[in-house]
Amino acid sequence: MLKAAAIVLAGGRSSRMGSPKAELEWHGSTLLRRVTGLLGRAVDGPVVAVGAPGQHLPPLGPAVELASDAREGRGPMQGIAAGMSVIGDRADVAYVSSTDVPLLHPAFVRRVVGAFTDGVDVVLPEIGGYRQPLAAAYRLALLDTIEELIGSDRLRPGFLFERCRVLRLNEAEMLSDPALSRLDPDLASVSNLNEPADFQRAHALPAPEIEVQRLGTLPANDGPRPDTAVAWSLGELADKIGLVLGDHVVATLNGVQISRDPELPLVRGDAVGFTR
Repeated sequence: MLKAAAIVLAGGRSSRMGSPKAELEWHGSTLLRRVTGLLGRAVDGPVVAVGAPGQHLPPLGPAVELASDAREGRGPMQGIAAGMSVIGDRADVAYVSSTDVPLLHPAFVRRVVGAFTDGVDVVLPEIGGYRQPLAAAYRLALLDTIEELIGSDRLRPGFLFERCRVLRLNEAEMLSDPALSRLDPDLASVSNLNEPADFQRAHALPAPEIEVQRLGTLPANDGPRPDTAVAWSLGELADKIGLVLGDHVVATLNGVQISRDPELPLVRGDAVGFTR
């Protein structure tokens, strides 16, 4: 099985947004913190955030690594190269994301990464009639080709696609995955935020409904069904049900990941168990 890493491109100029997208507040966290956290849930290799030279990035999770573009304003190919250089031989493929996709679902990432076969270099979703190079996955072995293209000032991802084996997945092919079809049927994972109005609309969306399980010595709910609450993050969920994460309360995400991180992002389909 291929080992997957993730690269988040945070060095864009955000000219239409009017302020750095990476630092925009998202329900007690930031866009960059949310997206890196979601990718960390979806891949088994490093997660690398790539900024512009000298750019200030908001605080990130302890497992997120940092990289910097060699030069400012050279587009996504340079950011992909910078991220790949940091990852090195610790993964086989890297999912590449922009920083402005707070509705990204880990199931989307797993669908893209899971589509690799021996004869594929890039898995490229095509959603709404548009290629999605910043919601695609790339073999790390493409780094030399990417650097060659950058050196020739051929900076558009399309130049790379001409040089390698690309598997394109349209909406129907993406949604042939049952988990993705159930958890992100509208493929909102690729909904990016370019202008303040985009951000305001997304920020006003209802938070996902999360199943809450009270474990150990915590009191259970009175009914036969588990509690549910809506929340964008683990800390928000704990607040909703009157708990405080810390030394005496921990959470288990989907029966696998144990965390006390209040900024751990949550998505549709999650189940969180709290215990002392």
